[in-house]
Amino acid sequence: MPISNQTQLREFITKLPKADLHVHLDGSVRIETLIDLSKQHNLLLPSYTVAGLNELVFKDEYKDLVEYLTGFGYVLPVMQTPEDLERISYEFALDNINEGVYYTEVKFAPQLHINEKQDFAEILIAVNKGLERAKNEFNKKDAVKSGKLPEFHYGIIVCTMRFFAQGFSKYYDDFLAAHKGLNQNAVFALASAEMVKACVKVRDEHNIPIVACDLVGAEAGNPPIHFKKAYHFAKQNLMHSIVHAGEAYGAESIYQAVTELDAERLGHGTMLFSEDGIKDPSIKNKAQFLQKLIQYIAERRITIEVCLTSNLQTLPHIKDIANHSFVEMLAAGLSTTICTDNRTFSKTSMTKELMLAIQHFDLSRHNLRRILIDSFAKSFMPINYLQKELYLTKIEALCDALINEYKY
Repeated sequence: MPISNQTQLREFITKLPKADLHVHLDGSVRIETLIDLSKQHNLLLPSYTVAGLNELVFKDEYKDLVEYLTGFGYVLPVMQTPEDLERISYEFALDNINEGVYYTEVKFAPQLHINEKQDFAEILIAVNKGLERAKNEFNKKDAVKSGKLPEFHYGIIVCTMRFFAQGFSKYYDDFLAAHKGLNQNAVFALASAEMVKACVKVRDEHNIPIVACDLVGAEAGNPPIHFKKAYHFAKQNLMHSIVHAGEAYGAESIYQAVTELDAERLGHGTMLFSEDGIKDPSIKNKAQFLQKLIQYIAERRITIEVCLTSNLQTLPHIKDIANHSFVEMLAAGLSTTICTDNRTFSKTSMTKELMLAIQHFDLSRHNLRRILIDSFAKSFMPINYLQKELYLTKIEALCDALINEYKY
C-alpha cells in the first residue's frame, strides 16, 4: 500500500511509534481546559471561546518570540493547584497516546507553580499522578497487553530558568527579596542550584520519574557557564542533563552547553551552523570553530531536539522552513529527534511535525527510521536498562513493519 496522498501519509505517521523528547507542559494545555479552569478561578482571558483564543493568543503565526510567550501569562495561572496540575497532566498524556506517542519527556519549571497551596513536592506529585493515571489506563488495554501496541511510558524534566524577575512567580519574588545583596547572575545561579537540589530530593523520597534537568529562558546575557554548580549537582545525583541552546543565540551557547554543563541533549540548536550568529570576538576563525563543534557533537551522539513549527514562529530570521538548519543537521549525520515544543501554542502534534519534516526535507527511509528510533534510544526512559532494550526492539519491529506496509 504505497503512500499516494496526504491522507495516507497522515495515517502512516499516526500509526508510527513516536517519542516526544522536547515538549513543555504549560505550552500544551488544552484550550478547552484553559477556558474551563479560568472560569472556575475567575481569571481574565481575552476570550472564552476556542475560536477567540486561537485568533487572539494561540495564533498560526507570531511576530516574534515576545508575542509567542504572552500566552503563558494566561496559562500559568490555571496551573496553581495540585488538582489542576493533575488534570492538565492527565489530559496531556491522553493527547499524546491518542496520536501514537508512546513515550514523552514532559518539561516544566516547578518554581513557576509554587504558592501557599503547593510546594515543590506537591507540584511534582500532582503532575506525576496525572501522567501515571493515563499510563495505567492505556497499558491495561488488551492491545497493549497482547503486545500489538507498545506500552506508554513517560519521564519528567524539570526546568531551571536562565533569567527571572519580579512577577514571574511568588517563589521567584521571595527568592529575589531574600538575595538582594547578590548580583543578578549569582541570584540566577543560586536559584538554579536550589531547584535541582529540591527536585532530586523529591525524586528520591517519592519515587517520581524526574529524569533530567533543562536550562531554559533568554540565552543572550545568560550563558550556560553560570549554571555549572546546578548541573554538577545533578550529575553527582545521576540526573541527566539537557540545555536549550542555539535557539536564538550563536554557537557559543551550544559550545558552553556541551563543554561546561556536559549536556547530553540540546534543545533546538538551530544556530549551530551559523557563522553570523557567533558574537564572541575571541573566536577568530568562525568556520573552523563550527566545524570542530559539529564534529564534537556528532561523534558523541549528542542529540538535538528539533522543533520545526515553533522555530518558524519564534525566529523571524528563518522565514521559510527550507532555511531551517535541520537540513544541515541531516547532512552532517547528527543525532536528531523531531519534537513539538508547545503543542497548544504552536497548534501542533508529533504527527504534524513529522509530516513537515517528510514533506520539506525529503526524508529518506533510512533518515525517517533513524529519527524515530533515536527518539526512543536517546531518551532517559526511567525503566531498567535491559527492559529498555527489549522495549526498543518492539519499537523497531513496529516501525519497520509499518514502513514496509506503507512502502515508504
